[in-house]
Order: sequence, then C-alpha cells, then structure tokens
Amino acid sequence: MAEPDNDPVTSLRSLIGGFRLTQAIHAAAVLGIPDLLGDGSHTTAELARDTSADEQALRRLLRALSAADVFVEAPEDSFANAPMGHALAAIHPSGTKDIAANHGRPYFWNTWGHLLTSIRTGENAFSSLHGCNVWEYRDDNPEDGAAFDKAMTAMTIPLVHAVASTYDFSGAATIVDVGGGQGALLAAVLRTAPDSHGVLFDQPAVVATSPGYLRAAGVLDRVTISGGTFFETVPGHGNVYLLKSVLHDWEDEDCRRILRCCRTAMRRGAALLIIERTLAGPNQGLDTKLSDLNMLVMPGGKERGVTEYETLLEATGFQLSRVLQTPTSFAVLEAEAV
Repeated sequence: MAEPDNDPVTSLRSLIGGFRLTQAIHAAAVLGIPDLLGDGSHTTAELARDTSADEQALRRLLRALSAADVFVEAPEDSFANAPMGHALAAIHPSGTKDIAANHGRPYFWNTWGHLLTSIRTGENAFSSLHGCNVWEYRDDNPEDGAAFDKAMTAMTIPLVHAVASTYDFSGAATIVDVGGGQGALLAAVLRTAPDSHGVLFDQPAVVATSPGYLRAAGVLDRVTISGGTFFETVPGHGNVYLLKSVLHDWEDEDCRRILRCCRTAMRRGAALLIIERTLAGPNQGLDTKLSDLNMLVMPGGKERGVTEYETLLEATGFQLSRVLQTPTSFAVLEAEAV
C-alpha cells in the first residue's frame, strides 16, 4: 500500500472513501476468506467454489483488499493472508472478525447513514428509523443481537487484561459485573483473583449464552449467573461492582437510574468501578470521539469526561475516589458507596 500523501486534499479524500473498506472487510470476514486462506494461498477459483461466490466479483474484492494490505496478491491468480488477514480470521484471539461482521450488518450500517439527521435534530437516528430503541430491536432480531454480543466480547478482549492488571481485585470476596455480557471481563478479573466469587448480571437473553464462554475460560464454577434489568434491580452483597461500557449507552437521567439501582444493592464502603473511555482534550482522542458519535446514532447515549462522571456519581450516593488510566483508551473510575 502506498505511503500516505501529506497533501490535505488527498488525505481528506482517503477519509471520505473509508466506508468502502469497511464494507469490503465485512464481506471478506462474513465469507470466511481469511480462514480459508490460513497459512497458505488459494486461487480465486478455489475460494469462489468454497464460498459459493461469483469468481469475477470475488477477484475484484480480493485484489482491492490486497492493495489495502489485508491480503497478498500472488502470481497465478492466487491470494494469501497478510498480517491483517490473519487477524481477521475466526481463530484469531482478537475476535476482530466478529467486529467486522457486526459493523457491516444493515441495521448498524444504515443507521450511520442517518448521522446528518441526528446532527441537525439532536435525536437518536436508530429510534427514528426503527420506531424502537436498539436494545428492543436486537431482542426482536436475534441474529443481529447475537452478532452484537460477539462484537462486544471481541471489543472487550484487549481491555480485560488491561483492567485486570490495573486494579487489584485480590481482596474482593464477591465481584458483581453489571451489564457484563457473556462475561469476558469478569472471567479475566477472576483469573487474577482466584479466591473471589463472581456474579454476572445482564439481560436474560444475553446471559443465556454465557455458560459456554465462562466454562471455556475456566471460571464457571466460581460465577453465579443472574438475568434482569439494571433499571430495576442489581444483585446485592458484592464487594466490588463493575460497570463496563454501560453508562455511555445512556443519557444522564438513565445513568442516574442505573447508578441508584447499584447503590441500593451495595453496602456502604463497597467499590463501584466505572470502566469507560473518557473524552480527551481538543484535537485528541479520535477513537473516543467517534464512539461518541456512535452513541448519538445508535443507543442514544454519549461519551463523557471525568468531571461528568463525577457529577453523576455524587448525585446517586457515590464519591469518586480515583481515576486509573489503563494502557488502552479506557479508564477505571473507582467510586465508593457513601
């Protein structure tokens, strides 16, 4: 792939055309091309046969992604994985294939096509398009819901080890993961705290898929799985409560409802860990600020700065104790129930 041009017009045009690569990577991931290539090379004809794709169209996809350094175009109409291609395979521990598979799905993709409407009106694009919020939609469309759950687990992978190594969980008898999905974070935390017990809490349809994940992680025997909604109740008697990538999905009043439910369940002095991206200063933190736009168009929440989280905590019975920055774009905001 050619070195980027410093000319602002060329750079801007590259950004404008970024949507094409998103869909090209999505198509390759869903077809399973990286898995078929493995450590070898295959001809377009072989790949077309194995994926039931049109040979000519598939060749055009593969050569474009080879120019983007995802694959390598070799002689005699054959292709192999480049390092990024290996990372896109289902067997790769990063789970990047699941992220690509989710982000290119029509419900996700089409919503981003209405960003301008959200900017003009301030309204949530997804709800305007579908007549329901994104959580209700995924409940009614289980394939999209399953793709989202897998993507969230994959996006948690680089974070879980950072959190587990940043915060000392060893003294916590019971760790409650509120909105914990399939349990990726809780599993990593429990591996660093072998004497701790975990409680995984999320919507019933989400935690129904968690036993297999927790069993594979080797912690199922130390986890109680509980289904419900954090707007109504949260499991009690924990020493440390986790809220990872939960509050950014919601507007302030909903966040206060979630935090009040947590506070009701917690004993005085128990710790609440909010694990979220925090907004950086001007001209910094592109990943977090793009995530903020995703909150605008998809679930309807927003990314926040530390001061905004502190305000939410003080209004709901907590006091912010400290902020720990992980090696990732996420911070751990530790608060005490007062």
